[in-house]
Amino acid sequence: MVPARPSIAKSLLVAALVLCATDFGMAQDYDPLATPDAKPAQPLELIVVDTDRQREFPIRVYLPSDDEPAPVVLFSHGLGGSREGNAFMGRHWSARGYVAVFLQHPGSDVSVWQDVPLLQRMGAMRRAANAENTLLRIRDVPAAIDALGIWDATPDHPLEGRLDLSHVGMSGYSFGALTTQAVSGQTAARGRISNTDRRITAAIAFSPSSPRFGDPQQAFSRVEIPWMLMTGTHDLSPIGNADLESRLGVYPALPPGGMYELVLDGAEHSAFTDRALPGDTEQRNPNHHRVILALSTAFWDAYLRDDVAARAWLDGDGPRLVMEPKDRWQRK
Repeated sequence: MVPARPSIAKSLLVAALVLCATDFGMAQDYDPLATPDAKPAQPLELIVVDTDRQREFPIRVYLPSDDEPAPVVLFSHGLGGSREGNAFMGRHWSARGYVAVFLQHPGSDVSVWQDVPLLQRMGAMRRAANAENTLLRIRDVPAAIDALGIWDATPDHPLEGRLDLSHVGMSGYSFGALTTQAVSGQTAARGRISNTDRRITAAIAFSPSSPRFGDPQQAFSRVEIPWMLMTGTHDLSPIGNADLESRLGVYPALPPGGMYELVLDGAEHSAFTDRALPGDTEQRNPNHHRVILALSTAFWDAYLRDDVAARAWLDGDGPRLVMEPKDRWQRK
């Protein structure tokens, strides 16, 4: 089992190395947006079969050009989405040397609205945002990690020997952020219910949300791995009634140590996706995706690769180099 939080000795060593990296200019040389010129491979389309639940779900895997075992980053889509969404993240993360695995959750994916008359789609989406689909999504994550472990050890499988499953990142958007929070340390029912998967070593929640019921401080008190939260000043959702207060309520409730929050000025709920959503009122800002890719990549490099230069960039002035003046950034 991978330790949930670095030891005090290791933390002090990393802090010392970060200071050295800053002193010698390593952080200034680090660029989380740089990618090699190699042509990206075509994504793999695979099916995870969870026999225990008699459930199957598709995934899309973006592979790096290097054949060596690479850290794995999982992504959970929002309500009504699919494994094909947020491709800009999958392409960039894989170009940076990560195996990016994008899950699709039947019951809360595109099938919810695709064949439904236009005026009935919002109602169908609201009905799909239920407790049953939440639990299905949460359980899809360990099932996917289990399958990846099997495939990595299966001769002649496309993923044979390609995965470093001792370094697993979890991420998700909106409903996928809720999924990410649940498997990365958030608890429910006053701490009595936990779905934490200890194989996950770092997590990013795009459009996070506080629990509808109970105390956020209690819900997030057991988070033991680094988290990065990303939201926007106009990040509202018509489904689930998640307002800005809910999104901003997560960070203060997290324990200190490897915790980060980005608030993009003017960003709506769709800022973290490939395209605008119905009901958007703000013009999309191209720099938002640039910031999202830079900060997420630096976070993965720092906490999945123990990259000292990435950590120095992230904890220093690096984020401000890509952010705009009104964007907000904090860490603890």
